[in-house]
Amino acid sequence: MTELATMEFHPQPQAGEAKPWAFPAPERSTLGNGLTVLRCHRPGQQVVAVEVLLDAPLDAEPAGLDGVATIMARAFSEGTDKHSAEEFAAELERAGATLDAHADHPGVRLSLEVPASRLAKGLGLIADALRAPAFADSEVERLVRNRLDEIPHELANPSRRAAKELSKELFPADSRMSRPRQGTEETVAGIDAKAVRAFYDRHVRPATATVVVVGDLTGIDLDALLGDTLGAWTGSAAQPRPVPPVIADDTGRVVIVDRPGAVQTQLLIGRTGPDRHDRVWPAQVLGTYCLGGTLTSRLDRVLREEKGYTYGVRAFTQVLRSTPEGTGAAMLAISGSVDTPNTGPALQDLWTVLRTLAAEGLTDAERDVGVQNLVGVAPLKYETAAAVASTLADQVEQHLPDDYQAELYRQLAATGTVEATAAVVNAFPVDRLVTVLVGDAAQIKAPVEALGIGDVTVVSAE
Repeated sequence: MTELATMEFHPQPQAGEAKPWAFPAPERSTLGNGLTVLRCHRPGQQVVAVEVLLDAPLDAEPAGLDGVATIMARAFSEGTDKHSAEEFAAELERAGATLDAHADHPGVRLSLEVPASRLAKGLGLIADALRAPAFADSEVERLVRNRLDEIPHELANPSRRAAKELSKELFPADSRMSRPRQGTEETVAGIDAKAVRAFYDRHVRPATATVVVVGDLTGIDLDALLGDTLGAWTGSAAQPRPVPPVIADDTGRVVIVDRPGAVQTQLLIGRTGPDRHDRVWPAQVLGTYCLGGTLTSRLDRVLREEKGYTYGVRAFTQVLRSTPEGTGAAMLAISGSVDTPNTGPALQDLWTVLRTLAAEGLTDAERDVGVQNLVGVAPLKYETAAAVASTLADQVEQHLPDDYQAELYRQLAATGTVEATAAVVNAFPVDRLVTVLVGDAAQIKAPVEALGIGDVTVVSAE
């Protein structure tokens, strides 16, 4: 009889005890020129992220020159008093650095990523861009042409077209928020180097700016580096601009942007609500996530899994603008696309989801999954220095305390099902939603009117 061989198994590895995690807290200081500095040492992050925030909001753009903030932001990397545009790009490449810039309602933001070993070089380049940008006529003209080329493509994109229409519907015509962030063909065409320089001279100065530096700062004398680079940037000691209140009209109604022959309907349903200063924000974030934040949310379960109308529908909150007094606003929205013949049924089921949510509330299981997905994966979300720097910059833009993000995660974990339900129901009241549909009006207008979710208006896609 043959003796059976025996196998010896190694002990199964056991998971170690989870380490406590909290969003990192920055250190604050101020340079001699008035520039506010937030720094955050992140051991092991050898790519340092730098964010510079300028108090140059979109509502400061001169009348008829919407988009000048965007052109200025793009022109920062197009030459300085030391380097031409080509030389500046070459210097960034030699440093292994990337530099991006964009303009939004709170202001202009520059984002630099550079290896820690080349941080001095990277800071020097971004300091030159801020201190003495060239704003050469030829470079500004090229940026204007590029922007004009982008606009038709954006208008042809259903989701971008829907966002443009929703802003136009929600906000008064004299509000900057009602118009495209990066300008229209008419306004951008009027921008030249003189206009860019005037906007820069009026609004860009260290006394009203903030720099955020995040990464492994071991062995780096950051104070000395900042003093030699961004510290050499000078400007007048102006006060931050007052922030006007956000006014919006969320009367329930439907606007169809007509795209004859479209096989899909892009939908964007929104209104404005409280921003991060409001005590309801954590519950609103959690409730909105349960409604439409992931593939397992209620909207996806019904519209995607059960009915097959869409590849996915999302509900989200996005801060538009905040004030030091806490009187800002956020966009509360539901976005997705459905096939044209099922536009009416899909909207009917979406409203049914909202009504059922108001009547029955969220379940404890939905709340638990939401907390796990929002809070449990936070350490992974902030593995890079850029992610931490971006969030710290958001906090500065939104006039929030430095420990806000860490406190938000604690509040999310402590938010109950009842609180999350109340917040999301208040965020998306069925009779106070502006619905924008980009699609074939001839096919979808009658079914949508039959739903009774508001007066229906058809506008041209042009």
